[in-house]
Amino acid sequence: MWKHLWLAVSAFLFAESIMSADTSATAALPAVFPPWQGETPPAAHPGVVFTVPEVDNMPDFHGNPAAAEFVVFAGGNYFFALEELVDAFERQKPELRGRIFYETLPPGVIVKQLQNHNTITVGNLTLSIQPDVVQAGEKRIAELIEQGVLQGPPVRFIKNRLAIMVKKGNLKDIRSLEDLGKPGVRLANPDPETEGISEQIRAALRQAGGEELVREIYGTKVKKGEAFLTEIHHRQTPLWIMQGKVDAGVTWISEPRYQMMIGHPIDFVPIPPKHNREGIQAAAIAKNARNPGAAKDWLAFLRSDEAESILEKYSMARPR
Repeated sequence: MWKHLWLAVSAFLFAESIMSADTSATAALPAVFPPWQGETPPAAHPGVVFTVPEVDNMPDFHGNPAAAEFVVFAGGNYFFALEELVDAFERQKPELRGRIFYETLPPGVIVKQLQNHNTITVGNLTLSIQPDVVQAGEKRIAELIEQGVLQGPPVRFIKNRLAIMVKKGNLKDIRSLEDLGKPGVRLANPDPETEGISEQIRAALRQAGGEELVREIYGTKVKKGEAFLTEIHHRQTPLWIMQGKVDAGVTWISEPRYQMMIGHPIDFVPIPPKHNREGIQAAAIAKNARNPGAAKDWLAFLRSDEAESILEKYSMARPR
């Protein structure tokens, strides 16, 4: 009996010590979680706002799908600009105010959603909704047009370039892509399976340090536990940096620009043109679009001067 009691007490004390350690570790982390400050639900009537960081939180789904009259599936690396673009478009089309639903997921995830009858499950919520417009890298959009999922011609509307996102102060003194391969530098690497940016990142790494640098960052460091693959890099990379899980991650330059604008302790290291890579985002109308008229207006708006002025704030540009 005493033996069992001693074991029970020991187990309790061990659990308490683990919980205390976890609590202290958690308390040391900054209380920053998506959705970031300034992001607002674009639904006409939000109803009860119930967002619990890390538990009930869906920052890449915007608006009310049940009341939507126009739907956009968009690659998420410029989610901050999309909010402003949608707001500007609604001013031009007041009948759509509060009636636009849009997703800002990784393009690889969006493709899988399209392949599964536009259905996606997050936690216990399953959502099926027909998009009017799909936005992703121009190569992926061209493939979807060829497959008959989207209708051409595509509209090219964003030009972006790479940068190395770091914490403010850059304590690891990262100055180049080659520095990312140094021992002890922890990285957030976009997953090649879902993140289109990974193709440009590996090309930039190859240009800067050859295949050896690519293998170090996407192979050796991952195996050693010094690099972690993101599933939604536009959310996870800055979050992991602020939480101290990683030291750096290559992203589009617009992403650290946004984090700096909203006051997060994030900075970036520019990548010289000889090693850098550009990415072009394109959009096209879905084959079974429910609102093709609004879709055409949206594509025209994406190429407008007003849209360009929004993109330029975050160091993005309109392709010529």
